[in-house]
Amino acid sequence: MTAAPSIDPARFLREELSQASPDLMRDLLTTFVNALLSAQADAVCGAEYGTRDPERVNRRNGYRHRDLDTRVGTLDVAVPKLREGSLFPEWLMERRRRAEAALTTVVATCYLLGVSTRRMDKLVRTLGITGLSKSQVSEMARDLDEQVAAFRTRPLDQGPYTFLAADALVMKVRENGRVVKVAVMVATGVNAEGYREILGVHTATSETHAGWLSFFRDMVARGLTSAGPVGLVTSDAHAGLVDAVGATLPGTSWQRCRTHFAANLMSATPKSSWLWVKALLHSVYDQPDAASVHAQFDRIVESLTEKLPAVAAYLEDAREEILAFTIFPKACWRQVWSNNPNERLNREIRRRTDVVGIFPNRDAVIRLVGAVLAEQHDEWVERRRYLGLELLKQCRAALAAAISDDMEDPLAITGAITA
Repeated sequence: MTAAPSIDPARFLREELSQASPDLMRDLLTTFVNALLSAQADAVCGAEYGTRDPERVNRRNGYRHRDLDTRVGTLDVAVPKLREGSLFPEWLMERRRRAEAALTTVVATCYLLGVSTRRMDKLVRTLGITGLSKSQVSEMARDLDEQVAAFRTRPLDQGPYTFLAADALVMKVRENGRVVKVAVMVATGVNAEGYREILGVHTATSETHAGWLSFFRDMVARGLTSAGPVGLVTSDAHAGLVDAVGATLPGTSWQRCRTHFAANLMSATPKSSWLWVKALLHSVYDQPDAASVHAQFDRIVESLTEKLPAVAAYLEDAREEILAFTIFPKACWRQVWSNNPNERLNREIRRRTDVVGIFPNRDAVIRLVGAVLAEQHDEWVERRRYLGLELLKQCRAALAAAISDDMEDPLAITGAITA
């Protein structure tokens, strides 16, 4: 459909010319770009803004402000938000500019520091950055570092964050003339509006308790728990991570990722029996409610005790860790009982970092990974909610009930980590 003009071009131009503003061209361009975006949103919604129409298929939900660099200066573009889906003007703006710029500076830095390989030289020519000078690379890096630093240190003020997931990747970095491995720790969460957020990114020499403790303390200092306690942390069973959660988020439940647990269980199970044990384990997650989950788990442990006592003991020891999700409504189980959503995020990070191979320093790691995460964070805000508001309300109520029960009977804490 064709949107009705939101401004009178003749009257607007006459008023602007009479003012003789030095920023006239920029103001004109900003107004017309925003008018075009508004018309595009009207077309997607099937009706004009603010009008009732039986053909309407969507509604406006505010604006996202984006900076657009043009020949007449930087424009403040107001991209309309929709209640369902997202509107991104591909004809006007580029996706992932921040991440691609970060990749360019990292590769250029590698090239200029003399650590490039034949593959790196080919990549540099492909990206068309062989002509960059050191000063140009430094200026680009400085701008990106400021953006990434602002993203990493922003206040976590969209809480309470009911659910949190944490994981780490290993990157190769050149330090003191040799190549070493560093751990890149990433945490995501679900905010009060039901959207996923990148909560933080941190580097450490290795995935130790000290590294994870520093990471979680930083998130708490930025407001992770200021609006309410974190209900559940999902991760693998790395001892340093689990201890750090206990030290910084007392009383928070820990959910051991079901996918990682299955891999650990397989190593403790005879190869000839694994398919049978795997089917039994999956049957636990297929139950309709929490009571049925625990009852099925009891039956499995009992059936394995005679035939595979070591496997039965392994399952029993992990009971509270892998069934912590059951205190919440069934509708959210699939989103919180594993780290699979974070694994997809890791693949996106790897897609960018594998191009580099060996980073020249840790700052380059943060620059590229931080830029990728910042872009992903923006995309999540534009998408549909990860958890609906009503479901999130039920989850908070279930968490409050669990905390209340624990306070009445401290011995009844299920799957909770204490400091």
